[in-house]
Amino acid sequence: MSPLADAVQRVRCCSSAGCLASGAGPLRQALETAVARRELQERLVITGVGCLGPCSQGPLVAVDPEGILFGGVSAGDADGLIAALAHRSQAALASEREAPLSWTPAAGERLDTSGPFFSRQRRVVLEHCGLIDPERIEAAMECGAYGQLRRVVQTLTPTEVVETIRRSGLRGRGGAGYPTGLKWATVAKMPQGQKVVVCNADEGDPGAFTDRSVLEGDPHRVLEGMVIAAYAVGADHGFIYIRAEYELAIVNLRRAIEQASRQQLLGQQLFGSSFSFTVQLRVGAGAYVCGEETALIHSIEGGRGTPRPRPPYPAEAGVGGAPTLINNVETFANVVPILREGADWFAAIGTAGSKGTKVFSLTGNVRRGGLVEVPMGTSLATIVAEMGEGTPDGSGIKAVQTGGPSGGCVPAAHLDTPVDYESLQALGTIMGSGGMVVIDHATDMVALAAFFMAFCREESCGKCVPCRAGTVQLHALLQKHLAGEASAADLAQLEALCHMVKDTSLCGLGQSAPKPVLSTLRFFRGEYEARLRPGTAPSPLTTAGAAP
Repeated sequence: MSPLADAVQRVRCCSSAGCLASGAGPLRQALETAVARRELQERLVITGVGCLGPCSQGPLVAVDPEGILFGGVSAGDADGLIAALAHRSQAALASEREAPLSWTPAAGERLDTSGPFFSRQRRVVLEHCGLIDPERIEAAMECGAYGQLRRVVQTLTPTEVVETIRRSGLRGRGGAGYPTGLKWATVAKMPQGQKVVVCNADEGDPGAFTDRSVLEGDPHRVLEGMVIAAYAVGADHGFIYIRAEYELAIVNLRRAIEQASRQQLLGQQLFGSSFSFTVQLRVGAGAYVCGEETALIHSIEGGRGTPRPRPPYPAEAGVGGAPTLINNVETFANVVPILREGADWFAAIGTAGSKGTKVFSLTGNVRRGGLVEVPMGTSLATIVAEMGEGTPDGSGIKAVQTGGPSGGCVPAAHLDTPVDYESLQALGTIMGSGGMVVIDHATDMVALAAFFMAFCREESCGKCVPCRAGTVQLHALLQKHLAGEASAADLAQLEALCHMVKDTSLCGLGQSAPKPVLSTLRFFRGEYEARLRPGTAPSPLTTAGAAP
């Protein structure tokens, strides 16, 4: 008999924030109504899942057991899809042969899951995102959730866990790429006493939604990674700091914490050991500066989110003065597969200095945008031109912005650059939390730099003068260029002020705020010079900083 005839068909309906915004909620309701009307509940199961990947084609629906993926599905398509699935099941029963599904949505498409967008990915962090129901801990546990936590607590010492993470070569996925094993080891070596683990989910870069998608689609993966980290460094309490705008992620996290606590996967004396760990959610008001570790700590403690000088570093004195381990969502999500598959397995992925995979939110002027996970070292061209299929109008890619307001623009001539920490840094940008914005030839690079500077100006906490006043002056100079009123001296002042703000600001917000300006000055200087007042010409000083 046909395998399809015996199988329960499952329809996975993307319920991430992106698809919900484009109508996934009514679509799921319509699918469930169509199944109930035909009394097919035992043969057809409708399941809400996390992000399925190509967000620009949402709402997305996948049909199992084959994993057929449809994009652009609307509530009006629901009855036709369920009818087609019911007909296919009946045909398989009658003929004992596989019956193909020829249905397509009225205004959508059947997506080619063998194409580059999918085939170029290597899903480590996202291995269960889009497959499991994030609302049910049972679904996560069926895929192995909390199995590594049990093994770690029952069979490994904290030192062995730290050493495994160190040997894996995992680096922090939040921006700077600090070695995760070294950070864990530093906290673990602090004197015994109260220690804290913090998950930084304050993802604030424009165009970035990687951490949000992981928390929406597989919250238990992050929780398990946090608890393992706590065991490794000797912490008994933790916080997840998340911005208030991430409403669905907050709902899913709260539910996941409650479910894990009921299952005694959080709480006291886990798995019969002396190890205990509890976690609380802290919802921030959306200040971008709270992505910086010390500002985040102040906010957790109930204060205003402002950074402080370092040292002491959070590993020495963090929340409440206790040694504090801070990693971001994606970093914690890598912990379970590293422990499950081994440090050598993870270290074999990526490049010599950048191990593993990286999740990116591919957005901007790109034909196929969405959530992708690729091995470190994958070229920008592979991601934006092959996986993303270039610009919608086919005019070609002008540049790619990485790292958000803290990053820079990589011109098309450098799209062969591998995506790793060192290569991007050499081009004046960073990997950041994973935002990757594709820019087409219609984009004004001076206006783009002004957009990011306006963002940094508004988000500056105002504690230090270079950032508080410098971002205001930089934005004013950029506006002067946009109005065609700038002189060669203004251009020279713009560049000099960028370096001053970068070199003298207190925290990472101010230190990195000039990067979009500096990168556009380096690679697109002609667009600035073309805006100078008639009769003025670039002086030797203004051209001295041009890219070699």
